[in-house]
Amino acid sequence: MSKLSIVIPVYFNEMNLIDLYDDLELKVLKNLPKYEIIMVDDGSSDDSFKIMQELSDKDDNIKIYRLSRNFGSHAAILAGIHYATGDCITSKAADLQEPSELIMEMYEKWERGANVVLAVREDREEPYLQKMLSNTYYKIMRKFALKNMPEGGFDCFLIDKKVAKVLDNMEESNTSLMGQILWCGFRSEVVYYTRRARLKGKSKWTLSKKVKLSVDSILGFSYLPIRAVTFIGIVTFIGAIIWMIYVLIYKLTRGISTEGWTTIIIINLFFYGLIMLSLGIIGEYLWRTFDAARNRPVYIVESENDESEEKHEGNNSSRR
Repeated sequence: MSKLSIVIPVYFNEMNLIDLYDDLELKVLKNLPKYEIIMVDDGSSDDSFKIMQELSDKDDNIKIYRLSRNFGSHAAILAGIHYATGDCITSKAADLQEPSELIMEMYEKWERGANVVLAVREDREEPYLQKMLSNTYYKIMRKFALKNMPEGGFDCFLIDKKVAKVLDNMEESNTSLMGQILWCGFRSEVVYYTRRARLKGKSKWTLSKKVKLSVDSILGFSYLPIRAVTFIGIVTFIGAIIWMIYVLIYKLTRGISTEGWTTIIIINLFFYGLIMLSLGIIGEYLWRTFDAARNRPVYIVESENDESEEKHEGNNSSRR
């Protein structure tokens, strides 16, 4: 009998938690054979944790954890994944902007064999500027970092326990959990939904946090910035050499009245081009150092065709 773990990151959501549980109870929990709800308080200073305790007393299937400070929603979800014991694990925002029915749609696709199910935003009940910025971010990610990033992006997902094991072992900082899920490359399915407007409370997903996620995502899953510096360095160095030759020929054929001008220009051009080229080379080494320090597995085995007990348990293995 399959068990579903529902991970809910909580940050200043005291106004939504009771409604969230009632909604899950009505639309999800009664349809599941076994379940657990893992609520992770991400350093809230309101009454969120108190309400979490009340819900835990009401339902023995609710487990609650409290982080020492605000680490961010992705870190809170990872903490929940670490403590989850289900055969599959899903995430659910506490603000009720995602319909709870999505969980059953994703669960059904998992039962049919999908390792990862993504809830992709088909539309948003949000201001135009916010939608435009969000769509621009996902377009950049698709073009320069993760080709399999859905066009509308996703925040809600369901993963098999073997995918959860890989994520739990990565132990990366300053990264994107959604990017890690896509990077793993397991067989995935999608469901579509419209993100609702927030009815209660105020979102703590500030502009600075969005910018940080964007930077972390690009730097964590794309070598474009480093390669851009390398390309600029090569072009600048070649251009400097060509311009040096031109200045020298001009000096020899037509002469330059200002004493020492030619020497200064040639030296400046040469070393400016050399510095840019050196930055590009150093950047290439830094990228490889960063890539090794992230502690991602070199490869991931999705299934094993042998007679071991692990095979029958559907065990996943990865090589670092």
